[in-house]
Amino acid sequence: MGKKKMVALLLAGGQGSRLKLLTKDIAKPAVAFGGKYRIIDFALSNATNSDISDIAILTQYKPFELNSHLGIGAPWDFDTNAGGLVKLSPFASESGGRWFTGTANAIYENIDSIDLMNPEYVLILSGDHIYKMNYKKMLNYHIENKSDCTIAAIEVPMDEASRFGILNTDENNMVYEFEEKPEHPKNNQASMGIYIFKWDKLKEYLIEDENDKTSANDFGKNIIPKMLKAGERLFAFNFKGYWKDVGTVRSYWESNLDLLDEDNNLDIFDRSWRIYTNNLNLPPQYIAPSAYVDQAMINEGCFVAGRVENSVLFSNVTIEEGAQVKNSVLLSNSVIKSGAKVYNAIIMEDVIIEKDRIVGSENDDLVHLLSQDEEISE
Repeated sequence: MGKKKMVALLLAGGQGSRLKLLTKDIAKPAVAFGGKYRIIDFALSNATNSDISDIAILTQYKPFELNSHLGIGAPWDFDTNAGGLVKLSPFASESGGRWFTGTANAIYENIDSIDLMNPEYVLILSGDHIYKMNYKKMLNYHIENKSDCTIAAIEVPMDEASRFGILNTDENNMVYEFEEKPEHPKNNQASMGIYIFKWDKLKEYLIEDENDKTSANDFGKNIIPKMLKAGERLFAFNFKGYWKDVGTVRSYWESNLDLLDEDNNLDIFDRSWRIYTNNLNLPPQYIAPSAYVDQAMINEGCFVAGRVENSVLFSNVTIEEGAQVKNSVLLSNSVIKSGAKVYNAIIMEDVIIEKDRIVGSENDDLVHLLSQDEEISE
């Protein structure tokens, strides 16, 4: 097989425990988002729009629904006979089988499979961020700088910087120090967990890291610091735009409602950079004469006869006459019965809010997450 320019390796095995009920039965990248998408659709669509033709998805935690969504990669044009979309999961070898122990270990365990893809460069992605990025520009930047590792970076609020890996760089954006979640960060230039490496170079560090029994086998904690210590050339690729790590229930709720903001620069309506997904082939939405709708995103199959304000409705949602929904995210097949009121909430799939029930309050600062069996407020 001839050498490929760049192959994407998408880490999609995350449990996402801070999303609580949302990830109780599925991996975080498979969580529904934005009315019709899954979180993973953004990284996949970025790869498609960046003309990447080969991508490997590394799965682990409860992958059934994620694998079903991915299929053979048709929505993202990865359904090709040579290459395209490949799913890689933990497997048994001569030394036994085990779960991936860290982000670097996940790549290490699949070295043989990646070697068969024969890339010159590898792009490491996370499957649980919401953003749009041209990875081709990042690769060009990597090559121009003769970089051994290029790290996508974004400025975050200074009071949140301690949650991230922080890049300290010189005037040429060359990284001279990397601090993983520092207590007192020196700046707010945060790693986005997106990396480009020359594959032969990365492979050397993965093997060395695996042999280090004290290592956490993680890119931010181990691989990046080891490369800096060895004097390798690392550069920051500065990203300007919308980026959200939907790591908590509140951030999930906020990022969905961000889509309703006219000034939100994620812009999922941009025809030049489409976000692709599996379409369900449902009938159109229906807005009844009794309905009142203000600032809402309403997907296919919805029946709206009540009042909806500043909310995102996924497919097949029913809002009965006399029901009220405000500042909320309603996942597929949920039903809000007549007289019910829902404020500041995330209603999960197939949940029925019974007649006259009140969820949340217009005036409280809590986000309410409801499944069929539980309710969490935070």
